[in-house]
Amino acid sequence: MTRARAEVNLAAIAHNLKLIKAKSNSQVLAVVKADAYGHGLLSVGKTAESAGADWLGTALLEEAILLRKGGITKPIIAWLTPLGEDFKSAINLDIDLSISSIDLLNEIAAAGKAVGRTPRVHIELDTGMNRGGFGDELETIISELASQVKSGAVKVIGIWSHFARADEPDALLNESQLERFKYRVEQLKAAGIVAEYLHIANSAASLANPNSHKNIIRWGIGLYGLSPDVDNMGSSSALGLKPAMKVVSKLQLVKAVKAGQGVGYGSTATTKADTKLGVVSMGYADGIPRNASNLAGVFAAGKRAPLIGRVSMDQFVVDLGASSLAKTGDEVIVFGDGSDSEYTVDEWAKACGTINYEIVTRIGTRVPRIYSRE
Repeated sequence: MTRARAEVNLAAIAHNLKLIKAKSNSQVLAVVKADAYGHGLLSVGKTAESAGADWLGTALLEEAILLRKGGITKPIIAWLTPLGEDFKSAINLDIDLSISSIDLLNEIAAAGKAVGRTPRVHIELDTGMNRGGFGDELETIISELASQVKSGAVKVIGIWSHFARADEPDALLNESQLERFKYRVEQLKAAGIVAEYLHIANSAASLANPNSHKNIIRWGIGLYGLSPDVDNMGSSSALGLKPAMKVVSKLQLVKAVKAGQGVGYGSTATTKADTKLGVVSMGYADGIPRNASNLAGVFAAGKRAPLIGRVSMDQFVVDLGASSLAKTGDEVIVFGDGSDSEYTVDEWAKACGTINYEIVTRIGTRVPRIYSRE
């Protein structure tokens, strides 16, 4: 190690995949978008496939293509594909595509005709999130949609939607979305559009709402051992999940500092007593959020050392305490699963006013991923 690394435990990925398969009779789609939430696309994809994932899913088409070319044989779906994407390659590589507009449907159909193969598509429905998918406009374009399907221009494999508040299991919107999903599926069926697969459940719904499982569940944040929402659903440990990523860095410098000294850009923090400060060799260029507070820090020489001052581009400072035995060159744990009293991803998220998803996905490419199966 030079200055930092992200250790990814692939055994934890496999455990989390098997955990959800034991809880549902539905097929499991392992969500590996965004470089597998920062854990590494191909390594996680291959691990998920070998651990029993029935499908793999990405947002971007280029990641789906990398998976297929990297040896993944299970069905793959890419669901965020603007007009102008390389649909011909997707079709030739047997990658399923999501459609949420007639324009997109027509372009995918044309690509299929050009390569002499029928594209496999999943129709996205907007059931209340008001983001992607066919919403109320379905009423006016359903005949055109049905015409393309009946002509054989595309083959509808699935119909899907996405919850807005599944991580709040008691929210009334969850049931409302399920009802609307059912209604839209029946509406499509009446127009002659029938799909083999229905999917709406994300990680939160997979854990908390069995009625939403249909015949595919999409296992995203849970695959990486993180809770969809600590406050509403409990911690990773409470859910039986194993966090897969641990970030380790080094103390570039340990120095004694007197009380009353400003630390970092803007001197936004001041030492309250004589202490030792540690300079950690990571910064916001590596994905450490600049707005992190002293609710986060590192585990150094057997103790927690809270962050002090602003995070810089390549480094941040922690207050080691006057009695710390930490020294220049020591390794420190930025976050892990908490089993050794180190800070967790969830604690870093709280310190930054964000969610655990963002903490792991933003760990940058300057931080090498080191894989283990322990």
